[in-house]
Amino acid sequence: MIRPEGLALPVAAVVPALLDALAGPGCAVLAAPPGTGKTTLVPLLLAGAQDRPPGRVLVAEPRRMAARAAARRMAWLLGEPVGRTAGFTVRGERRVSPATQVEVVTTGVLLQRLQRDPELAGVGTVVLDECHERHLDADTAMAFLLDVRATLRPELRLVAASATTDTAAWAALLDAPVVEAADVLHPVAVRWAPPPRQVRPPHGMHVDPALLAHVAAVVRSAVAEDTGDVLCFLPGVGEIARVAGMLSGLGVDVLQLHGRAPAAVQDAALAPGQGRRVLLATSVAESSLTVPGVRAVVDSGLTREPRMDHARGLGSLTTVRVSRAAAEQRAGRAGREAPGTVHRCWAQGEHDRLARRPAPEIALADLTGFALQAACWGEPDATGLALLDPPPPGAMAAARATLRTLGAVDAEGRATARGRRLSRLGLHPRLARALLDAAPALGTTRAAELTALLSEEVPASYGPDLTAAWHTARRSNDTYAPRWRTESHRLSGALASGDGGRETGRLSDDAAAGLVVALAFPERVARRRAEGGYLMVSGTGAEVQGGLGEAEWVAVAVADRGVGRAAARVRLAAVVDEETAREAAAWALERYEEVRWAQGDVVARRVERLGAVELSAAPLREPDPAAVLAALLDGLAAEGTGLLRWSRDAGELRQRMAFVHRVLGPPWPDVAEDALLARAGEWLGPELARARRRADLARIDAGAALPRLLPWATGEAARFAELAPERIEVPSGSRIRVDYGGEQPVLAVKLQELFGLAQTPRVAGVPVLVHLLSPAGRPAAVTADLASFWQEGYRAVRAELRGRYPRHPWPEDPSTAAPTRRTNARRG
Repeated sequence: MIRPEGLALPVAAVVPALLDALAGPGCAVLAAPPGTGKTTLVPLLLAGAQDRPPGRVLVAEPRRMAARAAARRMAWLLGEPVGRTAGFTVRGERRVSPATQVEVVTTGVLLQRLQRDPELAGVGTVVLDECHERHLDADTAMAFLLDVRATLRPELRLVAASATTDTAAWAALLDAPVVEAADVLHPVAVRWAPPPRQVRPPHGMHVDPALLAHVAAVVRSAVAEDTGDVLCFLPGVGEIARVAGMLSGLGVDVLQLHGRAPAAVQDAALAPGQGRRVLLATSVAESSLTVPGVRAVVDSGLTREPRMDHARGLGSLTTVRVSRAAAEQRAGRAGREAPGTVHRCWAQGEHDRLARRPAPEIALADLTGFALQAACWGEPDATGLALLDPPPPGAMAAARATLRTLGAVDAEGRATARGRRLSRLGLHPRLARALLDAAPALGTTRAAELTALLSEEVPASYGPDLTAAWHTARRSNDTYAPRWRTESHRLSGALASGDGGRETGRLSDDAAAGLVVALAFPERVARRRAEGGYLMVSGTGAEVQGGLGEAEWVAVAVADRGVGRAAARVRLAAVVDEETAREAAAWALERYEEVRWAQGDVVARRVERLGAVELSAAPLREPDPAAVLAALLDGLAAEGTGLLRWSRDAGELRQRMAFVHRVLGPPWPDVAEDALLARAGEWLGPELARARRRADLARIDAGAALPRLLPWATGEAARFAELAPERIEVPSGSRIRVDYGGEQPVLAVKLQELFGLAQTPRVAGVPVLVHLLSPAGRPAAVTADLASFWQEGYRAVRAELRGRYPRHPWPEDPSTAAPTRRTNARRG
């Protein structure tokens, strides 16, 4: 019998409509705000309905804490112990009995059951709670459940339960009606409490300490000004601990509520307190848990979301601004039982710039686990799954590539027998591979303990050395150690049921830790660089702190790369040796001959690499000539034709060729830098083929090679000297060099040598620009129209210069005068 206070919850009024919807299409979307009873009352009423299908009601929650709390609340409403009518199953803990009618599970547990038993034998109804949060496991579970209804069990009833009214997409996906419960939220006053001075925006896992100090100050104000309990939202466990430390002496109980908190602390937070309390919580308290007694909410405005750097193989949580939808969910916690207040630690003007709702996890996270689930389900590319948002193609491709290296899928992406075994271990595929492959060398217990350390965030106080963290966890009585021991026991049991578990050799603890990390994250095996820091197999630089930084090789378990940082900062790693690195990342091992242009010359080596990490290199005595030629061409492309020998004549020949190309176009060749580099193999010909290094390039005479570009095949090349003569003979008999370096060819000649020349010389039909020089070789005049100059300009030049140079002829009519290179005869 359900207690009267349970039946009085607002959602009870819409349960008949929900049952009608389920009796028809068999699916429904339930929109019910937090605190209305959708998580606890609805499953009990569904289980007690007269026309319900046979079998349990299975309620899937996104978090273990919410699953345990929901089962306890339902048991309390029934006046029974947990595990009788209402029970729960989470990873590492199960409390059900043959009498259980409502079982609360995490979405991860639900996925495991679906993979083992797609028909979900013994289950009549599935409620997928908090589907608005868009967790990847929940989206995946819904897609699988819709598959089950379509192919195996059309009578299976599905309810998508959301704490928001934004349900149109779910209704369309399920082709189901929406049943909406009324909100009983009391008025919530909004107070904007931005920091008094600017704080640095969050990046990675870092939050400005000034913001945390401000949040603590706002909490103190809320305790002083408001009534009831204060619920403060912070992004993570570390921030909760720091703010808790700032609230000492507050005079009220300060509780830390998060997924890693001990069960006793979680139970205390979710039960009415004896006095006033401050609850410091992560986003776990936004919608899936009801915290009694709260009248004031302090919102830091931050949350944590998964991010995956596919290029570097680095996946982690990152701190981001909360969405408007999440901010509303948080504020609503202050008005569940009475009017309340929310203190938002940001300016009112910033609020409208927040994202409308959080991005779905499928768009942000590492998809390796999802890809394995899809492959084991028979949908390797996930295109046949009913998902609200398809997986990003790039992230999906990276995930499938990772699975191939683990041997979990074949070339077509289909799950292998090994892949199915990995999926049954209830771990990320990387960790499952480490557990399975390390067990024969380490034994069941050690492999399980080390893998359990990697399956959940290790306390920062344990330090960055995984071996030291392992030893600390073994002897510790803190809040982390019991969860670690529980998970270690679960993994040991999973191994014992398979074929892993007997130790074949005794490795040191350091070697054992290094083996597990290297097997889980082979692309993060890193070698120390001569210039400092480490280089991972993936090509990412890494900064290792403490004693680990003295090791030649490390295997990185946890790292993040902040904004603007060139290298990743290692948070957890283990020492490893080269042999283990080679074995773990065998897929990345390469042996090849390398001939390339590097550091200004041809480098020819025999190389062994592990991904980006060079293991060894030896000079290559007889490199492939084709590879050498390619390297030389790369060198020319990188440094230009200046690597060749350019005499004065060669430079002038290039200018002449450029002139003819500019004036006449094809087939006369372009000899600009880019054009010469593009045809380097053609015009450098045999000289380049004989070259082996930079010094050989410097001996190639560019002037001797350039004529190969002229159009010899058509016979046009024979006209080159005529079209762009190197020299022009002037009336004095001198042969004057033509300068083709400018836009117009220039002929610089002493004025007296051109007497009698009526027309300006031309090259390729273009008049040269004549620089008329004084007897001393200085420019006296410039003209491109010599006839006009004799008539109009010469007189002024003659008047200016003949007194200065009396020994040189200055006739009045230069057009009829005899040209000369000499001065007048000396007068006696």
